[in-house]
Amino acid sequence: MKNIEEIKQKVLDAYAFRHACKEFDPAKKVSDADFSYILETGRLSPSSFGLEPWKFLIIQDQAFREKLMPAAWGAQKKLETASHFVVILARKAKDLRYDSPYFHDFIRNVKKLPDDVAQGMTNAVEGFQKNDFKLLESDRAMFDWACKQTYIALGNMMTAAALIGIDSCPMEGFDRAKVEEIMTGAKLYKPEEFGVACMVAFGYRAAAPAFPQTRQSAAQVEERV
Repeated sequence: MKNIEEIKQKVLDAYAFRHACKEFDPAKKVSDADFSYILETGRLSPSSFGLEPWKFLIIQDQAFREKLMPAAWGAQKKLETASHFVVILARKAKDLRYDSPYFHDFIRNVKKLPDDVAQGMTNAVEGFQKNDFKLLESDRAMFDWACKQTYIALGNMMTAAALIGIDSCPMEGFDRAKVEEIMTGAKLYKPEEFGVACMVAFGYRAAAPAFPQTRQSAAQVEERV
């Protein structure tokens, strides 16, 4: 029991430690082993129907980071100073539809479902996409659904980093069209398959946070029925 309480406190301490780090110490680098651990927590994250609609692009080339700066106003100091900078991609509607070749290949060859279970899952996803969330009404609706899944991986990676004393900063402060133009121009991914969901930087803070962490109280955010 004591062990469980210690683990719970360690997790809460990590959340108290984590903040949106605005500038990192460029002299301090996250080790390969620690960064692999962070990425692994993203890879192992849950997603709707287990479809893992993400890809993690690790941008370490400083010259390419500089190309992104004009299109990423929220990432300026992070692009310059972060030990590791990740652009998280979300898969597009073409592949995520219940009737796409990609979807059927995924549930058979990644999820390794037997035929009867695969058919049951296909039927469930069809109903979900058509009726429950109405994702087939537009490609944008499907892409936004995929983006929501990437935020689960994003949160898990930031928590995993905080647990071992590594800082992070998630970012949506960018012009998506311009960032995608730069990245697809460099042939980093196929635009018909993926789009940019968000960005995240990892490293070690250059200075203590300017302001203490604040949150709403439990009473303000919890409602028990």
